Amino acid sequence: MISINNLSFHFGSRPMYEDANLHIKPKDKIGLIGLNGTGKSTLLRIIVGEYKPDGGSIQMSKETTIGFLNQDLLSYETHESILSVAMQAFGEAISLQKEIDRVLVEFENNFHDNLVDQLAALQERFEALGGYTMQAEAEAILEGLGFTTEELQKPLASFSGGWRMRVMLAKILLQKPSLLLLDEPTNHLDLPSIKWLETYLERFEGAVVIVSHDREFLDKTTNITVEVSGAKLNLYPGNYSFYIEEKAMRNEIQKGAFENQQAQIRQTERFIERFKAKATKAKQAQSRMKQLERMDRIEDVAPDAAKVNFSFRFNVQPGRHILRLEHMSKSFGDKIIFRDTNVHVERGDKIALIGANGKGKSTLLRIIAGTEPIQGKRELGHNVIMSFYAQHQLEALNVENEMLQELQQAGSGKSEVELRTLLGSFLFTGDAVFKKIKVLSGGEKSRVALAKTLISEANFLMLDEPTNHLDMQSVNILIQALEQYEGTFIIISHDRYFVENVATKIWYIEDFQLKEYPGTYHEYEAFQEKREKEMKKDAAAPVAKKEEPKPKRDNSEYNALNNQLKQVKRQLGEVEKKVQQLEQELGQYETQLADPKVYGNPNLLQETSQKFEAVQKELDATNLKWESLMLEVEELEEKLGS
Repeated sequence: MISINNLSFHFGSRPMYEDANLHIKPKDKIGLIGLNGTGKSTLLRIIVGEYKPDGGSIQMSKETTIGFLNQDLLSYETHESILSVAMQAFGEAISLQKEIDRVLVEFENNFHDNLVDQLAALQERFEALGGYTMQAEAEAILEGLGFTTEELQKPLASFSGGWRMRVMLAKILLQKPSLLLLDEPTNHLDLPSIKWLETYLERFEGAVVIVSHDREFLDKTTNITVEVSGAKLNLYPGNYSFYIEEKAMRNEIQKGAFENQQAQIRQTERFIERFKAKATKAKQAQSRMKQLERMDRIEDVAPDAAKVNFSFRFNVQPGRHILRLEHMSKSFGDKIIFRDTNVHVERGDKIALIGANGKGKSTLLRIIAGTEPIQGKRELGHNVIMSFYAQHQLEALNVENEMLQELQQAGSGKSEVELRTLLGSFLFTGDAVFKKIKVLSGGEKSRVALAKTLISEANFLMLDEPTNHLDMQSVNILIQALEQYEGTFIIISHDRYFVENVATKIWYIEDFQLKEYPGTYHEYEAFQEKREKEMKKDAAAPVAKKEEPKPKRDNSEYNALNNQLKQVKRQLGEVEKKVQQLEQELGQYETQLADPKVYGNPNLLQETSQKFEAVQKELDATNLKWESLMLEVEELEEKLGS
């Protein structure tokens, strides 16, 4: 299909590819991976002919047709409807439709045999091209990518960049090329659309090359992984998970071979040094020197992915309740987002808010941040310090600042060494920290904005699509940072690998209500699959079976459990009051410790500090008691309900 032989390509003096080789066969599903800047998108542009190679050749069969999804398509503008734009994929069929319409008009005034034959030929060709089903097919793909039926007639120009990209993807899929080149296709898709695209690509009969940072998407859509590394194309015959295991094995073998060769080199060098001056051994020493010069040196294994070695701490501990929204409703005109819903965030919650775009996820984060007005009650907990990251935070960066300067002005009080360590964790090393913000790529700006968010010493983070424009290494860095973060956070993300690794609670919006699943993303997925199967089963059942009557419970046992539950709930109420009292008391001592009259008096400072520590200790113990009583209440309620 396509054969890339000894490809060489340079950007200026920098080699992107040197003698690289790759063969793309029909039905290959290839994941093209590598660090940012290694040339993944460049390779796709070389394949389609936008860039010319400096050396080597690219051979392509005559039958090969290519569909190329790339970020440049975002600039396409028109006032045509999105359905019309998508149907541009059927160029020949649409031309035939116009010709058929013309012949039918001519029939009204001039009916003769030649016209009948012409119409029959046109209709036969039109049917062969799928003309009678093309609109239905276009509608199905657009709706699969998240558009509603009503939106199909809206002009493309009325949609944001992300939604326009979906239209261009639909158009490419409708063309049914023999090779799809997809550059970050999930960047502008929500979870339902990503899953739809996964199913589509599994059934797609042509070849696919995908550049993506979404590990789970690659696992489900590819069976070959090609890593761009060292200006070469290194092939692994499996999906991304296979690549991880296989690469570890290859690295182990390479590391052993490198160490063996280094030992051999050292031994040879010692021999040369020892005997080069001796006449009897000089010839052998010369021979060994030539042997070293001719030796093909094995490269050492590149170090593992960067690890976060920065401590993300905050000085102010919040109370147990981070935030409460009671009877909250939100609408935009006639469009209802939330109706009389409740939201509770507790200290230590690690929450992922997931679901389709347009359901109100970003709106909810703005409501929680206090920047979006609502009907209902919003109550922020004691000592809660918030920090909010979203894509618009990139615009808040001072483009004239250097990276290090931007972080220094964030007001965290951290030293230059600490900030450089943090930037190193986010893949900015050496003199790179002195680059100005204005010369950075979108992904690099995202990493700077994330670093700025994490040093804010906030104890409550809200992150809206933090993995957008990040490569896999940067996503892993963010995962490590959030794993060691001791505060509370809510994230919105469509990256399932990221969500699975950082969240212990899943939020989703359904029927204008916020709902919670207490578990990981994969557990939530299994729960939803089971739920959907049960709903389909119930819908298919002609008559619902009557429930078997439950055996009567012994009244004395029920009354005993009920009385025990009342007693535990009473204790729980008392403990909750105690927690609130201690939190208020702790707040008073914190205010005193910040008073110059107190911290300027050593004796008073010591006395106040001791009281603060005693109350903190009592509060921690009371919180533990509250948690124990809550568990007991849940167990008793479960017994009473069974």
